[in-house]
Amino acid sequence: MICVFILCAIGGYLLGSIPFGLVLTRMCGLGDIRKIGSGNIGATNVLRTGRKDLALLTVILDASKAGIAAFLAERFVFPTDISVFGLLTQSNILAALIAGTCGVLGHNFPIWLKFKGGKGVASTFGFILATAPQVALLALLTWLIVAIVSRYSSLSAITAAVLTPLYAFFLTEPIFCLFFTALAVLVLYRHRANIARLVKGEESKISFKK
Repeated sequence: MICVFILCAIGGYLLGSIPFGLVLTRMCGLGDIRKIGSGNIGATNVLRTGRKDLALLTVILDASKAGIAAFLAERFVFPTDISVFGLLTQSNILAALIAGTCGVLGHNFPIWLKFKGGKGVASTFGFILATAPQVALLALLTWLIVAIVSRYSSLSAITAAVLTPLYAFFLTEPIFCLFFTALAVLVLYRHRANIARLVKGEESKISFKK
């Protein structure tokens, strides 16, 4: 069973490592996305090329990576009772959580790009949507409310990430909280520069008109 979980982790990581933002912009003759704007490979930086269609496609594909990894792991691993840190769950659920989490790690630290990837918000959402849809919807609602009120995309992502384990505590098995908490910490780490700018009042706001 340990070998199965290792394979899920490797498969999820490799799937998550696919840099769709970079691939799409290069295919469309827009050059290396890492050399413009923030240098990020995510949808926000793709949008800086002026191609809204590519940015939307990047969001969809990035969100799908970890979600697909979790979905496949859950479907192809035989469910048996298993205990992790005293938390009883089924092996297929644990496999899905491992594959999806590693998918997010792959997006953040892709092996193909010297471990320099995106911030993983879309990938994290896709993973949560695939494993705990009700939690994902609450996280999305949180993002929207904070975005409308504050107009800070980074603050919205951070708030949604921090509250996701709390939502999972009430709506899912305890094992979900463990993985969602780890991803919340990762989101905070990846947004540390944004947090510094928020504290200084220098973070750029969302323009709803645009």
